Amino acid sequence: MAPGHVAYGLRAQYGLHVTPDTVVLWERGMASPGERELTALAGVLWCAPTDLLTEATSLREHRMARGLAPDELARQVGVDSASYLRMEESGRWRGNERQTALLAELLDLGPRELLMATGRDDELAELLRDAVKARWQAYVRPVSKMLPMERDHIEDVLEELHSGYQSRMVATLSWGAAAQDTGGAGREFLDRIIEHFWDLART
Repeated sequence: MAPGHVAYGLRAQYGLHVTPDTVVLWERGMASPGERELTALAGVLWCAPTDLLTEATSLREHRMARGLAPDELARQVGVDSASYLRMEESGRWRGNERQTALLAELLDLGPRELLMATGRDDELAELLRDAVKARWQAYVRPVSKMLPMERDHIEDVLEELHSGYQSRMVATLSWGAAAQDTGGAGREFLDRIIEHFWDLART
């Protein structure tokens, strides 16, 4: 079907006034259809909405891929619909530990996918940097609230991260150029803290 045919189908069958140029932008990935437009587009093309999605990354995309309405997911997770929609639109999840675990279960998200979908990468990175520089034990609970992972596993990963960072920094107590190089290694470790975390977590 040409873009004009798709635009006509959206208008005739669903009352959506979408131009052929907009359809072209969707095809090229330069724009994204809204939820109503995506459902209508799937109807015009005789396929499921999930067939039109590339790999889901946002909370909205994961929800749509599971065929859940916003109010249905909000109810099952235990937040009101308006609050859920605000979180989905902002890309920042604000649910508590229990709600986060339910969200991951309902959307079938592993810890890494969940973190990306809820927009909390920077928050986790900040926690991890603080954990490796201080007493890592104090950071087990905050990290476990963000990720549906076994607490024992989080403890093991944080302890290993802490040891990895501290071993790089111990040499800074010595004199000379080698100490400066080690300081750089410590900074590089902190810059890549999220990568190190997932490498150790293996999820």
